[in-house]
Amino acid sequence: MKVLLAHTPEMRRNYYGDRSLNGLRAAAEVILHEGDEPLDAAGLVRAAKDADIIVADRMTEGRGEIFAQLPRLRAFVRCAVDIRNVNVDAASGAGVLVTRAGPGFVQAVAELALGFMVDLSRGVSRTTADYQAGRKPEARMGRQLAGSRIGIIGYGSIGRYLAEVAKVLRMEVLVADPFATVSDAAIRHVSLDELLAASDYVVCLAIANEQTENLIGEAALARMQKHAVFINLSRGNLVDEAALARALLEHRIAGAAMDVGRAPDQMPTPELAKLPNVIATPHVGGLTPQAIEYQSLETVRQVEAIVKGEVPQGAVNAGRWTRRP
Repeated sequence: MKVLLAHTPEMRRNYYGDRSLNGLRAAAEVILHEGDEPLDAAGLVRAAKDADIIVADRMTEGRGEIFAQLPRLRAFVRCAVDIRNVNVDAASGAGVLVTRAGPGFVQAVAELALGFMVDLSRGVSRTTADYQAGRKPEARMGRQLAGSRIGIIGYGSIGRYLAEVAKVLRMEVLVADPFATVSDAAIRHVSLDELLAASDYVVCLAIANEQTENLIGEAALARMQKHAVFINLSRGNLVDEAALARALLEHRIAGAAMDVGRAPDQMPTPELAKLPNVIATPHVGGLTPQAIEYQSLETVRQVEAIVKGEVPQGAVNAGRWTRRP
């Protein structure tokens, strides 16, 4: 069996690692993508013409047209949770299995949320930049997390973990998620409108889909308190960036932090990131050794199962997998 690892060399270093690559090589013959740019559909077809399995990073799209052009392909293995840029219906129609990795980045993303909250509250990035530029920093009154109110939009794995940490820090926790059940009496399950109006820190962790497109727009931002801050660690398409920019420029909210946006590779948009009351990081919420190895090693286990003709954990269309070994 042959496996195409579609990651660029940089993506392999940051998001796959030697341990997982060695595990993949122990399971099958590995073809490496050595170009610096992610493979487009045509490039992916050329690179995977002899491959039985594609292991794809988040930048490599599984477009519908590729599956008919790769008659040898048995499985498309995504080294990520998000498979929105994989055409699962087309893969299923061709009998190709699609899998995804589990969320190994829960702790890493929650910790980044805490870092954003502290930074926005205490001006860490702002004053550091002043010192480094030789300017005299302004000593502004900060806000402590203890006694403050955090509003978590989306009560999935990361939201639940962040809520537990926030409780330990003696924060009041509000959650808005119409599809979740909150059994913890210490956490208030409220509507989105109530959360926005009451929270000092609004942390967006909702799932990105058609229903949540531009969830945070002009109306939502207008409900927030003037001293409150908005943090996005989900996906850029949940936010109307023009509305957020206006709210920040007009000081209708105190600040924002983001690890995601509408720029390529889901990175923060540069025009928004350059605003003085914004903290932006380049989509690195899950970029820790523990988080990356969790997902990359899961793809190794999935490939091992596929080689044996078994349905791996993480399969999303096992019932239509007809190209089994």
